[in-house]
Amino acid sequence: MSAEPFLLSIIVAAYNEEASLGLLVPALRAALDHQRFHYELLLIDDGSSDRTAAIAREFAASDPRIRLIRFSRNFGQQAAITAGLDHARGDAAVVIDADLQDPPELLPEMVRLHLQGYEIVSAQRSHRDGESGLKRLTARFFYFLMRRFVDERMQPQVGDFRLYGPRALAALRSMREQHRFLRGMAAWTGYREIILPFSRPARVAGETKYSLLSMLRFAWTGISSFSALPLRASLMLGVLTAAAGFLYLAYAVYITFVLKTTVHGWTSIVALQVILSGVTLIAVGLLGEYVARIYEESKGRPLYLVEETANLDQAEGIAPKANVTHSAAARAARHE
Repeated sequence: MSAEPFLLSIIVAAYNEEASLGLLVPALRAALDHQRFHYELLLIDDGSSDRTAAIAREFAASDPRIRLIRFSRNFGQQAAITAGLDHARGDAAVVIDADLQDPPELLPEMVRLHLQGYEIVSAQRSHRDGESGLKRLTARFFYFLMRRFVDERMQPQVGDFRLYGPRALAALRSMREQHRFLRGMAAWTGYREIILPFSRPARVAGETKYSLLSMLRFAWTGISSFSALPLRASLMLGVLTAAAGFLYLAYAVYITFVLKTTVHGWTSIVALQVILSGVTLIAVGLLGEYVARIYEESKGRPLYLVEETANLDQAEGIAPKANVTHSAAARAARHE
C-alpha cells in the first residue's frame, strides 16, 4: 500500500484584502494544482471591514480544500497566523501574504527543500519592487535592530514567508504568549533552516497595512518580548547620568574651594535636575511596560476569538487560548 501524498497547509492572514484575495487563489491554483503533493488553503479573516470574508466564503463553498476562519474582530496579523498554524492539517505549513508579494511559484521549491531535511525554509527578499527608499531603509534598520538586540539567528530581509516542518509547527503551537513575534520565535527554535532568495514584487492591489508607526510598534514588540535590553539600557543611562552628576559636583567643589569663586547661576542645576527626572521617568516607564505585559499574560485570555468557520471540522477542536462563539459554531454547521 502506497504512502499518502504529502500535504501542504498554506496559511493566509488577510485584513481588508478584497482587492487582492480574488487574485491570490487563482495564482495558488495555477502554481500548485499540477504538483505531486496535495495542499489545503487556510484563509484567516482578521476582522476585515470590507468584503474579504465574503470572497473567502465563496471560495470555500466551491472548493473543500479552502478553509475559512473569521475572527470576531481584528486581533492582529500575528494572531491570525497563529490561528492558521493551530488548525493546519498538513505535513508542513507555509505562511504567505495575501497581496502576492510572496510568489506562489516558490512553494514547490520550498517543499522540495523541506523534503531534503530542512525543518524551516525561509524566503529572503533579495530585491523589493514597488517600495520607496524610506520603506527599504526602515526595513534594513528593522532587521538590524532584530539581529543586534533580539536574536542574531534572525535572518535579514526574511519576513513571515516561511515553511515550517512538523517539529517547528509543534514548537510554535506550544508558545502561547500574548505579544507574539513569530519571526523571533522561529529563530529561537534553532531548527535546521535554509534560505531561499527571491525578488519580491510589488503589491498586485490594495495598500500595505504596515506603516512606519506599525513597523516601530512591531520592532518594539520583538525587542521587549525577547530580551530585557530596554531595562538594561535604562540602567546604563541611569549610571551615566549619575556619573555626570558626580563629575559636576566635583567641578562645583573645585571652583568653590580652589578657585575661590561661586557657582554661576542656577541654569545648569535646573538642567541637571530635568535630565535626572527624565531618566527616572524613562526607567519607571520601561519597568511599567514589562509589568503590564506580565499582567496581560497572567489573565490567560485566548489569543483570538473565532466568529465563523467554513470547511473546518469541528471535531478538530480549538487550540489552547482560542475560542469559538456559539453563534459561530451554528453558522459553521450551516456552511458545512
